[in-house]
Amino acid sequence: MSEQCRQIPPPKLDWSWREFSELSGNRLYQILYLRQQIFIIEQQCAYGDIDKHDHVAFHLCGTGSETQSLQAYLRVLPPGKCFEEPSIGRVVTAPASRGCGLGHELMERSVQFCRGRFAGMAIRISAQAHLQPFYMSHGFVTVTAEHLVDGIPHVEMLLR
Repeated sequence: MSEQCRQIPPPKLDWSWREFSELSGNRLYQILYLRQQIFIIEQQCAYGDIDKHDHVAFHLCGTGSETQSLQAYLRVLPPGKCFEEPSIGRVVTAPASRGCGLGHELMERSVQFCRGRFAGMAIRISAQAHLQPFYMSHGFVTVTAEHLVDGIPHVEMLLR
């Protein structure tokens, strides 16, 4: 747990799943802004975040109960869109909320969603290689060799 979370309680979030058509303009802006801040600016990786998959994805948003600001986010792609299996991606927490366990909560909620929506199917992720221990703690197993995606080492991982 981060030093910040030892000093104050973890943020209380409202969690919601939305299809693309259910996202308000404001919520979509918050999603794209957070993803840009982390995946492009913080990680210094120029890549096409808007990849034509958002409109078919299921979006999990963890929003501050009082502030309505987006603190945690991921998306689930249905089978056949990116991989043969459903896939979890764009897993991100806002810098101010890191170290409070929100990444674990995101993964638990997304696995539960996939198990209900795509019963009996494995779940595949393309993970940044340094995050393998995090995803392994949720039962994912590495199934490919390390390879570069947009200049960042990745592996594919599977949860059966």
